[in-house]
Formats: sequence, structure tokens, C-alpha cells
Amino acid sequence: MSIEKINPTGLIDPVGYSHVVVATGTKRVYVAGQTGVRPDGTVAGPDLASQTAQALRNVSTALEAGGATWDDVAKMAILVVGYEPTMAEALFAGVGEVFGEDMPVPATTLHGVQSLFEPEFLVEIEVTAEL
Repeated sequence: MSIEKINPTGLIDPVGYSHVVVATGTKRVYVAGQTGVRPDGTVAGPDLASQTAQALRNVSTALEAGGATWDDVAKMAILVVGYEPTMAEALFAGVGEVFGEDMPVPATTLHGVQSLFEPEFLVEIEVTAEL
């Protein structure tokens, strides 16, 4: 398996993601959208940071079950309810809680959405890994 991250000249320097990820391998792992729900079914908290951290932990658990790690992730989509640029700080606080300075940087798309499956859900994260 190989994942090559490319940030071509002519595009802005990305912060927290890669512009292009080229993945080659023999196994692909798709992780369904994970929300900020703990294993006991309770929501991690009413705020974006705590729900983001829990969603990322859930993605980590799912990746492990599929035999993958964050190093294998080629694509990530983040859906945030009512997203506005002022929410980025809370989003990255949740990322920092899980990864510290070692945030993964796959090809990433951030979507602002009207709502998710349950009204208390603020964020959903899905990934695709290539092994």
C-alpha cells in the first residue's frame, strides 16, 4: 500500500489537509459517517469540539476494525451543522484533543449542512482508507 500526498505549486499551501492524495494498494476501507456518540449511546457533549473529538475516536475504532490506521486514510469528509468560518477553532480543538500536533492530512472536504440524523448531532466524519 502506498499513499502519496501532493500539494502542487500553483495552489495555496493547505492547513490541515492535502490537495491531492494518490492511493495505490489492494484493499480499500470505507468508514461510514461517525458522529460524536460514545459507545454507550450518549452524545459526547453539546459543543462542536467534544463531538468532533468523539467522532474522530469512533473513526479510529472503525479503521482499526477494518485493519487500517489514520496513515492509510486517503479521503476524509467532515459535515458540520450550520458551519460558519468562526466555527473552525472549535472544530480544530476537537482534532487537537485526539491528535495533538500530529493531525492527519488526507484529502479533506468540509461541508456545511443544515442538519444530521439526530438534532443534537453537530458533526459527522467519514473516511476512505487504502491499504
